[in-house]
Parts: sequence; C-alpha cells; structure tokens
Amino acid sequence: MAFTVAARSYERYMGRYSTELAPKLVSFAGIERGMRVLDVGCGTGALTAPLADRSGSDNIAAVDPSEPLLAACAERIPGVDARVAHAERLPWPDGSFDVVASQLVLNFMEDAEAGVREMRRVARPEGVLASCTWDYGHGMQLLRIFWDAALELDPTAPDEGRLMRYCTERELAELWTGQGLLDVETSPLDLVVTHASFADYWAPFTLGVGPGGAYCSSLAPKRREALREACYRRLGSPSGSFALLARAFAVRGRTPA
Repeated sequence: MAFTVAARSYERYMGRYSTELAPKLVSFAGIERGMRVLDVGCGTGALTAPLADRSGSDNIAAVDPSEPLLAACAERIPGVDARVAHAERLPWPDGSFDVVASQLVLNFMEDAEAGVREMRRVARPEGVLASCTWDYGHGMQLLRIFWDAALELDPTAPDEGRLMRYCTERELAELWTGQGLLDVETSPLDLVVTHASFADYWAPFTLGVGPGGAYCSSLAPKRREALREACYRRLGSPSGSFALLARAFAVRGRTPA
C-alpha cells in the first residue's frame, strides 16, 4: 500500500486526523506514567508523541516498515527507540512491554493475525494490547465522501468500506479473542476535524498516499477532475471552511498471566 512516501505528504493526507485520534486511544488503552509502551506502525509519530507525553520518551519504542515515516517519528520525539520492521516480525524479546498499541495499522498489515500474535509476544504477562481502525463503512466522512463519489463514477472503485477488514467492533473483538487475549473491550472513538476549504480537503488525495490517494493518482486527468467535482457536490459545494466527523473503533485486551 502507498505509504512509503515523504512524511509531509502523509501528514497532509491523514496527519490531522491521526493526531486528533491518538490521545483518545492513549486514554482507552490506560497508559500510565512509567509504563513501557510499543507503538506498532508508528508512521510519523501521531500516537508516539502522546505516548511519550504520558509515559516519558525513554519508555517508548516505535516501529514502522517505512523508513521516511520512521525517520520523521524519531526526529519528532527524541529518545524514542525507533526501528524499521514489519508488525509481523517485531525486533524485541518476549515480554518487553507493558502495553503494545497500534493506530490505524491493522488493515495494512501483511497478516493481521500474525501481527497481533507478535504484539502479544512482546507484551509482558497481563500486559495490554490496544488498537483502533477507522469506521470505513459509515463513520469516517473524509473517506466515505471520497469513495461514494468514486463509486458514482466507477462501480469497480476499490472502496475501503467494502474491502477493509477489522473496521467494525465485532471484527476487532474476534481478532483479539482469537489470539487468546482476555477481558476484551471495544469502543467508538469520535472526533471532528475542520477543513479550511474544499482545496484543503481535495489536495491530499492527489499525493498518492494510502488507498484513496493511490486510486486518485491512477486516474486519467479528466476522470480525476470528474471525481473532484463529485466530491465537491457531495460536500455541499462549500465556499469556506467545513467540519467532518470521523469515527474509529478501538479494541483492547489483556495477555494471560
């Protein structure tokens, strides 16, 4: 998936959303001062930063397969143990962390079940695993508007709401219990994000980041312009700033003693 990109491009595409979402996941996971925490799929550090604020940067490790994004994370949060690796092959010993967290990553793992097994492996006994994914089908308006506009023009468009796994509370709970985690809980995490203009909404899709950006960049200029116009209409043809709702579903569970 198109995430081996410049950090600035990712920040324009999803950064404001992931930054607003991260403190909600930190609270849901129950992070406390002094806990040793791993951020799996850290990207540019949207979750890593509030983890470091809560627990201290010396207690935080971060991992991502994208070298440009990981470098941005390491620069953003000095003192974090930042390493390039995939979630399915974490470079830490068994039982290294009190909490292992991931934000907006499960859908993009090569093998989510293997990734969660690795997350469980590096968590201590009675440690916590916590994660969240967007509600692609209904609650993430940034993406829902884009894909509904795309489907209007192209019924074969690769709609994330149809293709993504682990984007409901039921799927997340089943993934966690299937890997032997205990006391599994789920919760919606809601936020509102303001866009300064329609151009502020649209331009990030042209950068090739994520599934939406990859699809937009694949279109011929006339088809891309038609998609832009369809998004504009679905947003109510805004002439100024506007706000969009975004919902993620979160899951947490405890490793056996």
